[in-house]
Amino acid sequence: MIGLVVNPVAGVGGPAGLAGSDGADAQARAAEHGSEPRAGARAMQALAVVARAYPGERILTAAGAMGADAVAAAGLEPVVVFAPSEPATTSDDTAAGVAAAAAAGASLVLVAGGDGTLRDAVRGLAQTPGAGGPAVLGIPAGVKMYSPVFAVTPVAAGALAADWLGPDPVATAEREVLDVDEEALRHARVEPVLYGTLRVPLRTGRTQARKAPTPVTEQAAVASAARGAVAAMRPGVRYLLGPGGTTARIAAELGVAKTPLGVDVVLDGRLVAAGADERRLLAVVAAGPAKAVVTVIGGQGFLLGRGNQQLSARVIRALGPDPLLVVAPEQKLVDLGGRPLLIDTGDAEVDASLAGHIRVITGAAATAFYAVAAPETSLV
Repeated sequence: MIGLVVNPVAGVGGPAGLAGSDGADAQARAAEHGSEPRAGARAMQALAVVARAYPGERILTAAGAMGADAVAAAGLEPVVVFAPSEPATTSDDTAAGVAAAAAAGASLVLVAGGDGTLRDAVRGLAQTPGAGGPAVLGIPAGVKMYSPVFAVTPVAAGALAADWLGPDPVATAEREVLDVDEEALRHARVEPVLYGTLRVPLRTGRTQARKAPTPVTEQAAVASAARGAVAAMRPGVRYLLGPGGTTARIAAELGVAKTPLGVDVVLDGRLVAAGADERRLLAVVAAGPAKAVVTVIGGQGFLLGRGNQQLSARVIRALGPDPLLVVAPEQKLVDLGGRPLLIDTGDAEVDASLAGHIRVITGAAATAFYAVAAPETSLV
């Protein structure tokens, strides 16, 4: 059997422009910005794939919004093995839910959330007696999802779970669970920490790759790509600078401050909005011509849906038919080994509209055209 544990508040901090969703204060601020939970819906998307292959499959899960609701919505049978003591769930509930699914005999536990949620999964498995333990696969539903323990999309997670239930064995490997201290991020300090490892099922094109850092030797190429982006900017256009080292270099070229893991808006070389949330970005786009400036997550290939949820499907749709200015040093594309760039906004129509080939600024006077895949076409 497989299990499911959902962190109901995972990802609410993304559209609100926060560094993550950890803590009651961050969740309250996200609610003030109008952010809505999405982890349950993304878990249901994954389980819908399982339901098509195995109708009526029983799923070991936690009560209510921590899993059973998503299982039932997908048309599967929830077997509740854990119930939180309070309506407002905590990280301890996530850990306990994973431990309960493991103790009940799950061979694979799907965990919907972000890096922080998967940290809790590590802690939960540590509470489980005996050797071995289940494999774990993250359903991407958080703000930060840099650990190589996630499927590339909820659909990919469901397809991998269906494979797991099938007759053929699925390879697994130990993968690192990393997380960044959110309070440090809010004070412009990026401090990644290794919290442990999980045994993760692997399928090419379905399991997320490790995030590759930009080496010091590549910094000159990043600077060149940033200059190319600045040269491509047009008067009167509002540019929404997404997170990342390359966009931070673009901000430096413009002489403006960059918000870590935030989206900043520049117009004619001036900063007009810092750390903007989804609501503010929609207002910016409504005010005049605009374009989102995004870079490629090294090693993974994501353009949207990882750490930049402020650039939501609603924002991308509002930007019009040519919404993105993509900037990345050429080596980041080479390192993908022919794998496409990935889009995961959570809106299939928006994702499909961006699929195909896109122009990438790779240097001061250099561009490349590179393939982009929507979730449904990224499965191989």
